[in-house]
Amino acid sequence: MQNNKYLFTSESVSEGHPDKVCDRISDMVVDYYLSKDPFSRVACETLTTTNKVVLAGEIRGPKIKKEDLISKVRECIKDIGYDQEGFSWKTVNIETHLHEQSADIAMGVDSKNNKDEGAGDQGIMFGYACKETNELMPAPIHYSHKILRLMAQDRKNENLKGIEPDSKSQVTMLYENGKPKKVTSVVISTQHSKDLNQEKVREIIIPYIKKSIPENLLTDLDPKEIYINPTGQFIIGGPDGDTGLTGRKIIVDTYGGAAPHGGGAFSGKDPTKVDRSAAYASRYLAKNVVAAGVSEKCLIQLAYAIGVSKPLSIFIKLANGDESKVDKVKKLIEDNFNLSPRGIREMLKLNNPIYEITSAYGHFGRKPDNNGQFTWEITDKIDLFKL
Repeated sequence: MQNNKYLFTSESVSEGHPDKVCDRISDMVVDYYLSKDPFSRVACETLTTTNKVVLAGEIRGPKIKKEDLISKVRECIKDIGYDQEGFSWKTVNIETHLHEQSADIAMGVDSKNNKDEGAGDQGIMFGYACKETNELMPAPIHYSHKILRLMAQDRKNENLKGIEPDSKSQVTMLYENGKPKKVTSVVISTQHSKDLNQEKVREIIIPYIKKSIPENLLTDLDPKEIYINPTGQFIIGGPDGDTGLTGRKIIVDTYGGAAPHGGGAFSGKDPTKVDRSAAYASRYLAKNVVAAGVSEKCLIQLAYAIGVSKPLSIFIKLANGDESKVDKVKKLIEDNFNLSPRGIREMLKLNNPIYEITSAYGHFGRKPDNNGQFTWEITDKIDLFKL
C-alpha cells in the first residue's frame, strides 16, 4: 500500500469565546423551557457585544417571566467568568425578544389525526466515528478541546491565575496511511490580565499541551512550532473584543473538519429540530458501528423534509476495504431504529434539559452520565452491529 502522508488541523474555542457565550445562553434557554415542559419548542438566537446581550427567536411552551430569563443569562455569564469592564455579568444590558412559534411551522411539525410528528425543517445531518482516540473521535479536534477544557477547569478553580475566559486552540497532526502519527504544531491564543507578559503566558500554558496530548505524539514536536499568543498581548477579549452569535462554531462543535457537516447549528434548538437530534442520532449509530469492530471509520448521513417523519435517505460510508459491509449495516439500521424525530427523541431521551453542557468543548466524544447527558455517546448497540 502506498504510504500516504498528510497534515490535518482542527481548532477549538473555549466557553469564553464570544460565539460560545452565545451558544451557552441559547442552550440555557432550551434547558430552562424543557425543565418546565419537556415538549417545549425553542429556537433561540443570541448576540453578544460590548456590555450587551440580545436574545431573539421563537418559543412554544410555558410562560416564563422575562426577568427570570434575564437572571439566568447573568448566571451563565458569571459561570463562564466574565466580570470585566467591557463585559460583566453584573452590569451587562440584556434584551429578550423571544416570541411565539409560527403557526405554519407548528402545523407541519405537530402530530395529529394519526399523522406522526414531522421534522421541524428540511436538512442533512452527518454522524462520524473513528478509532483515532478512545472516544472514537478524530485526534486533532479531541486534543484541541482537551487543552482548553483543562485550562478552563483550572481557571475556575483559581489554579490558573491571570488567564481570562476567551481562548482558542489548534492542533496539527501528521497522518500516515490514514492514522495520526505525531503532532507537528500547536497554536493557543488566550486572553490574559495586563500584568502577564508574553513569556509568562507561554510558561503557564505549555504544561496544558503536555497534560492533554499523549507523550508519544509530542516526541518530535519542535518548540518553535508551539505558538502561544502569536500576535502578542491578548488583553481585550470575549464579547468586548468581538461580537458573538449563536451557531457560528459548527465545525468546532462536531468533528473539526474531519467529516462533512450538513450546515445546521445545534445550540438554541429543541430536539424536534433534526439539525440537532438527527446529528446526535447519526453519531450514535456511527459510534456503535465502529465500537462493534465493523470498520475503523463510519460516516452516516440522514436527510429530512419539513413535516415528514421518516428520513428521506440514509447514506453510510465505511473505511476503505469495508465497502461490502455497507448494505448489511444499512439494513440493520433500517430494521432496528426509528429515525423519525419522535423516535430519535425517545431513543436518546432528548426531551430533558441536557443541552447547556454541550455548548462548549464539542457535542461529541463526551462522557455520558447518570443525569441523561450525552446519551448519543453510549455504545449499547455493539452486539447488534457485530457482523
